[in-house]
Amino acid sequence: MNQLTETKIITLPKFEDTRGNLSFIEEERHIPFKIERTYWIYDVPGGQMRGGHAFKEQREFIIALSGSFDVVVDDGTHKQLFSLNRSYYGLYIPCGLWRQMENFSTNSLAFVLSSTKFVESDYIRDYEKFLKYREEYEKQRI
Repeated sequence: MNQLTETKIITLPKFEDTRGNLSFIEEERHIPFKIERTYWIYDVPGGQMRGGHAFKEQREFIIALSGSFDVVVDDGTHKQLFSLNRSYYGLYIPCGLWRQMENFSTNSLAFVLSSTKFVESDYIRDYEKFLKYREEYEKQRI
């Protein structure tokens, strides 16, 4: 199985109530990793993009807690677009894939759960370096 096919929408538990709905996430149960860090992205100006990088080790789970946005996931050969617009599901992204977030609606809030603490050396921020990284990764798999 390649990493792009491992990228998937995961539906979270949802308890509906007339007083308001409730959803939750449990590490290694609803998402396939232990949560080491959380962060959120908000107040994104119209037309701006976030992300635009890959991780060597870090895996992520991204939820649109409010509003909507798209996540484009790229393995260097194929791209897949995921639209997030509900707070009871999110996108699981394994390591080794380029990701970019775009088309943020007004007042959107992206909540990200990460499998690692912040380590700058884990980031691949240049797309050409990412393509070389993927080429080496594919050679090692053969």
